[in-house]
Amino acid sequence: MKFEIRLAQLNHFDIFRNMKMESHPLPDLVKAASAFAALGSEQRLGVLNVLVRAGHDGLSIGELGERTGVTGSTLTHHLKILAQAGLIKQTRKGRSIISSAVAYDEVESLSHFLLRECCADSPTSQEDHSHG
Repeated sequence: MKFEIRLAQLNHFDIFRNMKMESHPLPDLVKAASAFAALGSEQRLGVLNVLVRAGHDGLSIGELGERTGVTGSTLTHHLKILAQAGLIKQTRKGRSIISSAVAYDEVESLSHFLLRECCADSPTSQEDHSHG
């Protein structure tokens, strides 16, 4: 007796019994989700804004705390999340840790991520492209 097992190629059920169309999300989707999650806090968004304004030289933790009003372990926590999302970098200069925004292009690409397929599924948009 011969058995044949066929596995679904594109559609499969995950462990929660939810239908999934792909086994792995698109890399840019994962990256965008991480960045948006990191920016999902008013304080983190404020920290990033201050670092963007400071330019490529960045700011020490003390200076950053003074400018944002966020200090201590709260600031450290927010900086860790922003760094993990690739939005800032931290470098040691002597006894100081300098934080700087490094993701100018990534922040711009986040807006493009949201807008690049604007109206793609709109019936009026599809009509405009078909008459093109």
